[in-house]
Amino acid sequence: MSTPPAGEAADDLSDQLPDVAPRLRDLRRGRGLTLEAAAGRAGLSPAHLSRLETGRRQPSLPMLLSLARIYGTTVSELLGELPPERDPIVRAGRMEPVEADGWIYHQAGGPGRAMQPLRLQVPYGAQGELVRVHPGEEWLYVLEGRLRLTLGDAVHVLAPGDSAHFDSLTPHRIAAAGPEGTELLFVHTLLRSPAAELCLGPGAHRR
Repeated sequence: MSTPPAGEAADDLSDQLPDVAPRLRDLRRGRGLTLEAAAGRAGLSPAHLSRLETGRRQPSLPMLLSLARIYGTTVSELLGELPPERDPIVRAGRMEPVEADGWIYHQAGGPGRAMQPLRLQVPYGAQGELVRVHPGEEWLYVLEGRLRLTLGDAVHVLAPGDSAHFDSLTPHRIAAAGPEGTELLFVHTLLRSPAAELCLGPGAHRR
């Protein structure tokens, strides 16, 4: 049996892939990225990315992985595969608590999404000196107790009903401001980092 030339083999493979060009273009524009900025992050030339977005060239799997990370999506979604239907309701009984370094986390949203909502119980003195820096955004709302939030060099004390919304690349620390501890609602986006490592840590365990 004769082996087809390399060019023909590549064409056959391209024919098997769905047309990702419109999705690549729409995702880039939706993220507010110029062709040059997106290409730079992906390690491609703007001309190469332009050819991918117009369908004149098919992306390789490493390119798809890189572009999916940049655009905050998955390769499956880039290829147009429909994800399994997710239950939008999270009942209180399903919020199994997880403890990590003194904090108690209750997952308040579905897994596998870019936005992760949590209910946190923060005892006094737990993780108070731990500085966090990572991609994404964070929003929190104090339910009970007082919270000490450090953003860069600024220190804020939040009371019940107070909230904060900030860029997670700003060095930040979260701690209870009083011996009674604090409880808060917490939402974060982690487009390029696994939630389990940043949120719960590798030593997390379920209660």
